[in-house]
Amino acid sequence: MAESLDFKNLVDYLNQKLDVKGDVSGITQFKGGYSNLTFKFQTPEKTFVIRRAPFGEKISKAHDMGREISVLKALQKAGYPKAPKPVLFCEDVDIFQAPFFVMEHVEGFILRNKVPQGISISPEEFHSLSQSAIDCLLELHQLELVNSGLINLGKPTGYVQRQVEGWSERYFRAKTNELPELERAIEWLQSEIPKSENTGFIHNDFKYDNLVLNPENIKEIKAVLDWEMATVGDPLMDLGTTLAYWCEASDPEALKLFNISHLPGNMTRSEVIQYYGQKSKLDMSEMLFYYIFGIVKVAVIAQQIYKRFKQGNASDPRFAGLIQVVEASGKMAIKSLETQKI
Repeated sequence: MAESLDFKNLVDYLNQKLDVKGDVSGITQFKGGYSNLTFKFQTPEKTFVIRRAPFGEKISKAHDMGREISVLKALQKAGYPKAPKPVLFCEDVDIFQAPFFVMEHVEGFILRNKVPQGISISPEEFHSLSQSAIDCLLELHQLELVNSGLINLGKPTGYVQRQVEGWSERYFRAKTNELPELERAIEWLQSEIPKSENTGFIHNDFKYDNLVLNPENIKEIKAVLDWEMATVGDPLMDLGTTLAYWCEASDPEALKLFNISHLPGNMTRSEVIQYYGQKSKLDMSEMLFYYIFGIVKVAVIAQQIYKRFKQGNASDPRFAGLIQVVEASGKMAIKSLETQKI
């Protein structure tokens, strides 16, 4: 549906605000994402990235452009080097038919559901990259919160309880099919919330396809993208989401859409937990809970997008198959509960 957008007003606005001389032909859409619409704006002098919300029903705080740019600003203040620099934010819906923001463009490549053409990654390189990714996640979780102002982005007390309740409610609001396994997993989460909580800055959508990599050095992460769900909460909830996306070779094919961690050389989920635990002071004994939460969260995100597709608010043909992701996630959650393995 992005083809229905009017780019002329946008370009006129950006030329004025950024003092550049771009035109409509310089705007191209980045493909591959499932959420916000992201565009590249190439001008004779510089390249920018534009982010705006998707069409249709908005999903909680996700897609809140003003909040996402405030996160980027706070990360700049915190001295975090891998967050793209924010440029401007516009609330005037007449410009681009929705609020949007502009940030710097970081050169590099992104691993989505396959290795980009012309790039070869050995098992040894994948192993190093998987370690670098978890190091990057740890760095985020250990950022200073108070002096940087990051603490103002969330409410850490009661975070786990609110997340379980919130994602459960979102699922039932977006429900389209009867999926008993997923509902059993939701019930289990509601009854098994850990008594202790941890506090840190969390990304909430940390996986390979949100990392910009250096093509000359695969393990070098140049930037982390998609900060729309970032907040202050329990880092183990963030790790649980990452583990849910961290598919392995034996996992269902439907769950390999979002991360190519199943290719040879990558750490397994258990190795990720061990690696993270060696570099963190957090108690890892209840990781099964955080992993099941991550699986449910991934399922609900897919369910919400699938519902938008069914309602005609999203035309991407990939969305038609997302119900298979939801179903496979529920079955994975129950399998993990029955085997007590991640």
